[in-house]
Amino acid sequence: NRQKQTANVLLQRKKKEIDNKAHELSVQKDELEQSYRNVELLSEIGRKISSSLSVEKIIGTVYDNVNSLMDASVFGIGIYNDTLKRIEFPATYEDGKALPFYSNSIYEENRFGALCFISGKEIIMGDLGEDYRNYVQSIPTPKAGSQAVSLIYLPLKAKEKILGIFMLRNIAIYTAIALENADAFQKLNQTLTSLKQTQTQLVQAEKMASLGELTAGIAHEIQNPLNFVNNFSEVSVELAGELKESLAAVNFNGQQKEGITQIVDDLIQNQEKINFHGKRADAIVKGMLMHSRTSTGQKELTDINALADEYLRLSYHGLRAKDKSFMANFKTDFDPKLEKINVIPQDIGRVILNLFTNAFYSVTEKRKQLNGEYEPTVLVTTKMLNGKVELRVKDNGVGIPQKVLDKIYQPFFTTKPGGQGTGLGLSLSYDIITKGHGGQISVDTKEGEFAEFIIRLPVAGNA
Repeated sequence: NRQKQTANVLLQRKKKEIDNKAHELSVQKDELEQSYRNVELLSEIGRKISSSLSVEKIIGTVYDNVNSLMDASVFGIGIYNDTLKRIEFPATYEDGKALPFYSNSIYEENRFGALCFISGKEIIMGDLGEDYRNYVQSIPTPKAGSQAVSLIYLPLKAKEKILGIFMLRNIAIYTAIALENADAFQKLNQTLTSLKQTQTQLVQAEKMASLGELTAGIAHEIQNPLNFVNNFSEVSVELAGELKESLAAVNFNGQQKEGITQIVDDLIQNQEKINFHGKRADAIVKGMLMHSRTSTGQKELTDINALADEYLRLSYHGLRAKDKSFMANFKTDFDPKLEKINVIPQDIGRVILNLFTNAFYSVTEKRKQLNGEYEPTVLVTTKMLNGKVELRVKDNGVGIPQKVLDKIYQPFFTTKPGGQGTGLGLSLSYDIITKGHGGQISVDTKEGEFAEFIIRLPVAGNA
């Protein structure tokens, strides 16, 4: 019931997000339709310019039409980038040839484009060499192309919003509307893509919630009788041992005593096997319950370096406590500039603890194979890579056979001998990283030489 309530809360939250996005989509659609109605009222030249939803194509179309009206040897449209506070020229033409991209800060007071944008007023100069004094102290050097003789700058306005600057009054309004349409179309596509992703996540969440509830129910039903099997098998081993001791005090002839003793020994051995495999089944059931459990933890800003270091030492000393003969080296290479990221630290800790445990197991097995003539080593590194936090866990152990690489994230699949693994660790880790945190987990390995697991978690959008 608790898991079902949690699943229902998550589903309601997702549905609310979809409703909000659908409302935003509806508003944007209405605005886009209004923009198209405005375009239909414009003249033929306006329709040509505003029919495209590509900024580059709009600029090219405007340039063609400008040259059909007048000789404009140099032509460009500057588009305002509010994030960078710059006017960007993605496509400027000189004598029919496109110039490289360039941009100007709106705070460059000696640039005509910046003055036009800040003031919202047109700048017209028939003779640049004489008229520049009305606007700037000196003639600025062009960032691309040759120096002009005369200039016209016009602010691009749509719905009282300045989108950039332009160089002809008659076509400026058409260009502003076209650029606004292109921007609205791009935002509409982004909203549609986001809505589809949200719908996919909702369907996946419903499937996982149903599967988790079913798995948890089955596991609980199995666990109760399994506890009886394990408990009574342990008791039976003890009783059989007591029976064997009692029989030793009874007078039987040699052959009878040997036969009875053999039967009791077989009973003890059978009960021990039942208990061994019962505990194996119990571990699998507990793994199923953990696998089906919906995480209720909250994401918080976490230092991955500190988290990895803590769980690395926890894994090492835990194995040392279980097996005094365990011996391995571990090394760390943590990026000191690593950014904190929003994750559920308990879940990520569970993932890296599983990777560390697997790595130490692998080097221990190789040490046994080589009779100690080998230095077992586990290396843990972190770094920033393309806006993501990358964590690598590498060991020089037995590696993973290529033929089973496609199966390692499947539930219940394990490369360890029977009784030493449930096959749920990597499966659970994969779900936590990919579904719970939007990251990636991969492996690079060579059988008999090494295995390296790589986790990448996004810095942005992981809130």
